Amino acid sequence: MRSIRKVMAAGIVGGALVLTSACSGGGSGSAAKAELGGGAAAGAASTASASAAGGSAAPSAAATPKASAAVVDIQPKSGSVDVAPNGALKVAVAGGKLTTVKVSDKTGKEVAGTIAADGGSWTPSAGLAVGTAYQVSAMAADANGVVATADSSFTTLTPEREAKASDNVEDNATYGVGMIVSVDFDRDVKNKDAVAKGITFETDNGTVVKGHWFGDRRLDFRPSEYWKPGTKVTVHYRLKSVEIAPGVYGGVDRDEPFTIGRSQVSTVDAKTHQMTVVRDGQSSVIDITSGAPDHPTWNGTMVIMSKEGVVRMQSSTLPGMTGAPYDLQVPHSMRLTTSGTYIHGNYWSDVFGEDNVSHGCVGLKDVKGGGDSTSMGKFYDGSIVGDVVKVQNSTRGQVEPDNGLSGWNLGWSAW
Repeated sequence: MRSIRKVMAAGIVGGALVLTSACSGGGSGSAAKAELGGGAAAGAASTASASAAGGSAAPSAAATPKASAAVVDIQPKSGSVDVAPNGALKVAVAGGKLTTVKVSDKTGKEVAGTIAADGGSWTPSAGLAVGTAYQVSAMAADANGVVATADSSFTTLTPEREAKASDNVEDNATYGVGMIVSVDFDRDVKNKDAVAKGITFETDNGTVVKGHWFGDRRLDFRPSEYWKPGTKVTVHYRLKSVEIAPGVYGGVDRDEPFTIGRSQVSTVDAKTHQMTVVRDGQSSVIDITSGAPDHPTWNGTMVIMSKEGVVRMQSSTLPGMTGAPYDLQVPHSMRLTTSGTYIHGNYWSDVFGEDNVSHGCVGLKDVKGGGDSTSMGKFYDGSIVGDVVKVQNSTRGQVEPDNGLSGWNLGWSAW
């Protein structure tokens, strides 16, 4: 449909009001400058003066409205429906410069935007909301200052398909200084830049957070260095109106607040069979056992992903398993990698601080079922998701940054 604008000019002729109107298609506009005299009294005085002079009053000519040379074009055209929320809204002018553009939804909330430096166009600062009706009003002026206006209304599309996104954060939870927020999508993301811009982090101390894609379905976020203890963080998801792939939208607008707790960084030395735990500057050393020579533990920086309590571990699930088979209920288990590396209690060995005998995990002394007063029991109770566990001097290579929350092994410049 074409947009319609009405322009009126008013002039006083012998006390009569003269109205003119103009309609145009494609968003052109016109305006008139009305020259106003002294009104009816002035007209009467003029007539009386002419009569007194013995002459007759000559009729005044009506002021001719001037059409603006500016032609305003609004896209999409008025009445459009199923409009894409990104890229479809455009306002431009030929023969003049835009002076005002206002875009708002039915609640009156305005859409931020910018008029170009040359005054020739206006663009929104961000995408529109899906399933929303909008009103557009634009005004421009030509070189002589004659104004043209244009109006439009349209409705954005309602998504037929939406992706599902999930992350590893719970509202108002407390996490360790190594916490990495990991977002998973249930289908491939094509518009990665748009999705990354749709997830923002607000912190109370100015900490900058950046995202990194692992494949087409996973986006992890972290700062350049470990979080500062006590940092208040809110994740803002604004994906509902983001087209993540052709015809598929993000489906979620929500906020998730969480807090960074005290600092705890544990360093496992596979050569000395000990782990140094530094909590808020205070150090302690615990005897451990790590991966045996045929199943060494990953080197590198890992993060506690989850605290899982008692976990059944079976040799049949371990690729390339050598040695005696096992099927154990392992207490105080905390996951470090997606591939199955844990730091956990060990009640079947007695080599802590002396040898490495595990199948890749880090073991601390414990009792069957788990004891609160054991080395592992105390470490488990004092740990939270997001705590850092670093392994060094193992014979295995470095853990991949996408294996668990191991993104700290990727430099900031590459992140």
